[in-house]
Amino acid sequence: MKLTEHFQYGLNSPICLTWELTYACNLACVHCLSSSGRRDPRELTTHEAKQVVDELQKMQVFYVNIGGGEPTVRPDFWELLDYSIGHNVGVKFSTNGIKLDRERAAQLAATDYVDVQISLDGATAEVNDHVRGPGSYRTAMRALENLAEAGFAQPKISVVMTRENVDQLDEFKAIADKFGAQLRITRLRPSGRGADVWDELHPTAAQQRQLYDWLVARGDNVLTGDSFFHLSAYGEALPGLNLCGAGRVVCLIDPVGDVYACPFAIHDNFLAGNVRSPGGFEQVWRSSELFTELRRPQTGGACRSCGHYDACQGGCMAAKFFTGLPLDGPDPECVRGFGEQALAARSSDREVPRSEVDHSRSAVKRIDGRNSRVNDRAPVPITLAPPPRRPDRACDTSPLADLAELSPAPVAGA
Repeated sequence: MKLTEHFQYGLNSPICLTWELTYACNLACVHCLSSSGRRDPRELTTHEAKQVVDELQKMQVFYVNIGGGEPTVRPDFWELLDYSIGHNVGVKFSTNGIKLDRERAAQLAATDYVDVQISLDGATAEVNDHVRGPGSYRTAMRALENLAEAGFAQPKISVVMTRENVDQLDEFKAIADKFGAQLRITRLRPSGRGADVWDELHPTAAQQRQLYDWLVARGDNVLTGDSFFHLSAYGEALPGLNLCGAGRVVCLIDPVGDVYACPFAIHDNFLAGNVRSPGGFEQVWRSSELFTELRRPQTGGACRSCGHYDACQGGCMAAKFFTGLPLDGPDPECVRGFGEQALAARSSDREVPRSEVDHSRSAVKRIDGRNSRVNDRAPVPITLAPPPRRPDRACDTSPLADLAELSPAPVAGA
């Protein structure tokens, strides 16, 4: 059995997991997956968080991806970081840099088994700050400068690719090289507040191809977190696992201890349990009904008829779900054009699923059946682009041909 086949059927322990320590955040990024902003008073206590670390050590989890919200604004963040490392669980944490002054940068440089990702969504302040908020570019640059000055080895610069920054890939790489950092790019998902801006901000079809070509030509040392395996249908498989690891090799623990199959799918449909329940995280990972279902052999659904299925594996489960597409159908950004067809075929009165988890500091109104956010910051500038061009080549048989209706399929078809 190939290694990837072992991953498809799940492991006794996750290779890594994402752990959002808090929903509190000093920013209000328009694409925030967890709609962060305000702290949830039910979040795990320091003692409970340490109990989770003890479980992860016992299960031999390699490391945790800590995020939020902004994890460093949690008062016990540095205590939990030290506790995790002291218990042989490495830490990679994502931050906007707000707390990374020279003293903290020096502390991190002297600490083993820790990695830092600085979030940056524009290679210039103009592009970045429209998405992440005024002053956020300057804060990120200061954090990178402090880490470099302290001698921290190869921090990461984490970029969510949008319609506004695809043209800045070379500039992002130059920033990474300047600070001795490694570039990491991830995909914009229509989750959390990202659902409000996905139509306007997700890369066009032409930009998807531009991104793919850039990764093939210049992506040898660029991390993608397996965000872009759907692009492999263009031809050459991109480096990485290239399949959805939700509930198989990865999962998410949120600030209140809820365990979701995927960091990008914070919704009751993908809720597997809670670490506060009897048996803790280990019980959820090994015995939850949802994870058991996800680890069963997958049919591939409508996409199985596509000659590129082995390359893209049907794309991202969360992207399908939060755009109202069937989980066994094409990715909404399918490079063969079938996602575009599926989106166009949705019923106009069909309500697209949306997470009920929202800790945004801004208010939300319902207008014409859709959520409209009244934000406390300037709107995202949208550059109108021509309609996406259908790829030159298509599958011999459309994966949509035999679909009776475009309704979400059971999780087993993901």
